[in-house]
Amino acid sequence: MYKYSKILVGLDNTEVDKNLIKAASDVCKLSGSKVVYFVNVLREMNLPEQVKKEFPDLLDRAISERQKELQTTIDKYFDYSNAEIIVNVIVDEGQVTKTLLKYAGNEKIDLIVLGRKNESKGGGVVISRIARRIACSLLIIPKGSDFKIGNVLVPTDFSDYSKKALEKATTLIKKSKNESAKMFIQNVYQVPVGYHYTGKSFKEFSEIMKQHAKSDYEKFTKTVDLKGVNTEQTYTLDKDDDIITDIYKTGKKINADLIVIGAKGRTAAASLFIGSKAEKLIQVDSDIPLLVVRPKGKIAGFMEMIREI
Repeated sequence: MYKYSKILVGLDNTEVDKNLIKAASDVCKLSGSKVVYFVNVLREMNLPEQVKKEFPDLLDRAISERQKELQTTIDKYFDYSNAEIIVNVIVDEGQVTKTLLKYAGNEKIDLIVLGRKNESKGGGVVISRIARRIACSLLIIPKGSDFKIGNVLVPTDFSDYSKKALEKATTLIKKSKNESAKMFIQNVYQVPVGYHYTGKSFKEFSEIMKQHAKSDYEKFTKTVDLKGVNTEQTYTLDKDDDIITDIYKTGKKINADLIVIGAKGRTAAASLFIGSKAEKLIQVDSDIPLLVVRPKGKIAGFMEMIREI
């Protein structure tokens, strides 16, 4: 499984930053990361020309001051014990999504770490936009939550995308060396429309679907080395056509510390899709950290990403 060699962390100079910095530090240890970019985007000032002439160094001073503030916070919460890790603190002016995409593309980032605030106040807009457009993995840390490897939930539909998520979750658990860590592999199955034409009841056909899911699970997990990982398979019957709620409820039930889900990669078209389940999980105002796994393949250039926005 490839490493998250290059990590980008989006900071906003608020209380959430410390959780993101800690998360980045932990990911570095687990993934053997080499470079971390802490990026903060200042809102465009749009100053009148006269003001710019009168105070030509205003922006430079603002950037310098913010860099010092962020560096102080990073020094407090980031573990520098691995001297080989290169830490960059970047402050830029502009639109948040475009700026983060620019650095992610230019630096060929493997993982972006973002914080989730209050969705009702638009806190998830940037996350959703970036998730749709970036060609790498995404770790979302809700406000007040820490990144830790304990109970890990991996929803799977037995696809290649799910396999990548399962591989990454397995790697993280093994690297964490947390003996109490446990991975819950969940499949949400549904009873197809028209089942009654078979002469079977809903309950009977749901059992048929569950048995097929169990068979698929056995074939699926044989392709991943789960040796040494405490795993539990869980099957959930979706009765309301709401798979995302089923996943989230399971996460709450098992006290999940992390949900790991696979995302689709680049299609032949110009657009980038992460898959409906991954996107909906991102949009849920969840208090559980979420890792969306997308193996880094073809990284879109900056201009291509901008055209997609």
